Amino acid sequence: MTKTVLIPAAILAASACSMWAQSPAAETSATVGGKKITIKYHAPSVRGRQIFGDGGLVSKDPTAPVWRAGANEATALHTDADLDIKGLHVPAGDYTVFVQVTPAPWQLIISKATGEWGLDYDKSKDLGRVAMDVKKPAAPVETMKIALTSTGGNKGKLEISWENVDASVPFTAK
Repeated sequence: MTKTVLIPAAILAASACSMWAQSPAAETSATVGGKKITIKYHAPSVRGRQIFGDGGLVSKDPTAPVWRAGANEATALHTDADLDIKGLHVPAGDYTVFVQVTPAPWQLIISKATGEWGLDYDKSKDLGRVAMDVKKPAAPVETMKIALTSTGGNKGKLEISWENVDASVPFTAK
């Protein structure tokens, strides 16, 4: 009797774990101008699917054309510095990151809401939006990646790469 209960329970637990592993948790951080900036997100993979454009995975999301910039929970930004992102003032603190993927140019959205599930986007909570620089990467990007990098002094760059898109925006730490 014990084996007939434990074996199916173990299989169910293993299946649940593999479902979560499909978009594993990821984190990027950089120290810019002496202050730490961190983004936590979940990194989905292409796995043969079309991601962006008409009929792509993101266009089927109920908040499209706004995308949660990852999978599962909404992408979280923490900054110890006040940031200037292309003229958008972002005070030190915690935020959620979204991206409007159409129409061109893409827009990085900084939301004042925090602790949300990725599909809980509410435009009224936007701190602001800025245009992103979008280009095609040298090779397709299988697993989504967000990178924060210091570009020298108090300047940095936020970059989101996935499938056939590399979108970035420069920022300054104050």
